Amino acid sequence: MSSKIPKRLPKLAGGGLATAWLLLDGTAALAQANPKFEYVKKADADKAQWKASASAGALLATGNANSFTVNGSGSIARVDPRNKLALDVSGAFGQSTTTSFVDKNGDGLLGGEDELGNETKTTTQLWSVKLRYDRFFSQNNVGYLSTMVGSNELAGKRLLGNVQVGYARQLYHSDRNELFLEAGYDFTYEFYKEGSDPDFLPIHSLRLFFGHNLKLTPDTGLFTGIEGLFNVAPINPPGFDKGTVGPFEDTRINFKTALNTKLYKSLSFRFSFTALFDNIPAPRPLPADLKLVDPNHPPLAQKLDTLSEAALVVTFL
Repeated sequence: MSSKIPKRLPKLAGGGLATAWLLLDGTAALAQANPKFEYVKKADADKAQWKASASAGALLATGNANSFTVNGSGSIARVDPRNKLALDVSGAFGQSTTTSFVDKNGDGLLGGEDELGNETKTTTQLWSVKLRYDRFFSQNNVGYLSTMVGSNELAGKRLLGNVQVGYARQLYHSDRNELFLEAGYDFTYEFYKEGSDPDFLPIHSLRLFFGHNLKLTPDTGLFTGIEGLFNVAPINPPGFDKGTVGPFEDTRINFKTALNTKLYKSLSFRFSFTALFDNIPAPRPLPADLKLVDPNHPPLAQKLDTLSEAALVVTFL
């Protein structure tokens, strides 16, 4: 078996390379941690290489529409001819303020500034930390082990995480195209809002991932990746009317496509689109003072979330 590693190998990470990004269109809360797909380049034959990046961004609107969102991410990785270890962190938080109307004098009419109020709500609240290890066995064969922990409270998951282990193989490589496949085991754990029954759910799943990298020009590339997680054991999620969910019924699909183009030296531009599907979503978080919800049949979060992003990408190691 050859000791060489692929010129470029697949990697699923949780962070990004950007110093500023603009959120173009997205949901308030994602069903899972937002996946990030990259490629691992071959390390120098005699020494290990380090890579690091960080990003931060904000969006502020005032006046008739009031909203504030901040986000950030960072990553650091070490790669040598046989191993890669990468740490990725990301997070986002946002609030919006809307106008509320209060009939203070009880006349059944609304009028005047004194009957206008403001209501502030959290619209984005999520974070994740991911650590992944890749072992390069040969030109086209890689073993991987990763773990992630995070939170997505607006999707009903106050704490979530997973452990993944499996095998990755480069299926095809040419000057313009790269195809690769990952297959393995995923153990996911989810802690739901207080009062849910149950409030903790372990999920054992089969993991399949397929990726395609297309080189459009020497400075522009398009990546597309899709990950599927299929439960292999029955689960009993809270608030699910049908009771026990059988094997392969709790399907989770993560899709992402990203266009990257080099602008100048270490500065690039990226546009990406992400879609996250969870067939058995968590119970939707509700206001603490709402007492009329059936605890056995609470409203569930939406199954599908999407996120579009434009970013300036800076690589500094």
